[in-house]
Amino acid sequence: MIDLHLHTTTSDGKLSPREIVRLAARESIDIIAITDHDSMEGVPEAVEEAQSYPFLKVIPGVEISTYNPEVEIHLLGYFASLDSGELEQRLEHFRLSRRQRAQRMVQKLEGLGISLDYDRVREIAGSGSVGRPHIAQAMVEKGYIESPREAFERYIGRDSPAYVEREKITPEEAVELVVRSKGIPVLAHPRDIPCLSELISKLKEVGLQGMEVYYNGYVFEDRQYLKSLAQKHNIISFGGSDYHGIHPDETSPGKTDFPPREEEELISFLRERQVL
Repeated sequence: MIDLHLHTTTSDGKLSPREIVRLAARESIDIIAITDHDSMEGVPEAVEEAQSYPFLKVIPGVEISTYNPEVEIHLLGYFASLDSGELEQRLEHFRLSRRQRAQRMVQKLEGLGISLDYDRVREIAGSGSVGRPHIAQAMVEKGYIESPREAFERYIGRDSPAYVEREKITPEEAVELVVRSKGIPVLAHPRDIPCLSELISKLKEVGLQGMEVYYNGYVFEDRQYLKSLAQKHNIISFGGSDYHGIHPDETSPGKTDFPPREEEELISFLRERQVL
């Protein structure tokens, strides 16, 4: 099995890099990618832990938030190594932007009668990058809401009263950044992106190589639609659970119904590009 979209405590996942590797090993997954938001800091720990499981390969990865006028678009990058000074500098800048955004959200929530201590939000985030899930957990902890999902639906989701935009790059810029860093750029969870075929065409011109077809919650019709687009544009079908370990209805690692034949094609693609 293969799962190329997993989050850890380095960004907004519940499990540490070591714990996510142990979970993948228990599920008999052969290849995983750690794809935290705007950070690759958890990858070395995951790679070290995977040495205890000879059958398990960890691919360095990252998920970058980008923006166009219509919708937020996420891009995954997969790398053969962690040696990219430009990439790390940009990711550090993005993480700083996340911290500033979280502080502003806490301020806006205060104006709505929801008093949170930013230091507590930072504690919840631990060593990872501060994000909206950590604000949501702080709200649950203080009894303002019953679940993190409610926080997003009522307060901190897009177009909600405490939502704050943060600095983002365009999808084209993110693809180019990954390419310059000798990585493989892949469009993440693309089903609901407007004018998707046109976007793929634009991104392929600057180096897009794949998109997620087999993903958390995608039904057969979704997968067939995305697979047809991947074939049309001659890009590779990727897949991953986007597991955070927070919501009870999440797809478990490795459970994305990735057909064995397409898994084999993806593995061959990654080996040809020396990522495996």
